[in-house]
Amino acid sequence: MLAALGACTPTVKVETPQEPITINLNVKLDADVRLRLIEEAKDDVEDNPIF
Repeated sequence: MLAALGACTPTVKVETPQEPITINLNVKLDADVRLRLIEEAKDDVEDNPIF
């Protein structure tokens, strides 16, 4: 009876993925660079007005 109960226990398998995990952070980095450039451009225009 004990052997029959032992055969019914659930098992969990942990396997590594076949392909490497990639995380795409280009969007956030691009937005940060653009924000910095816009702020620098605003400061430049305020310091050196064109018109």
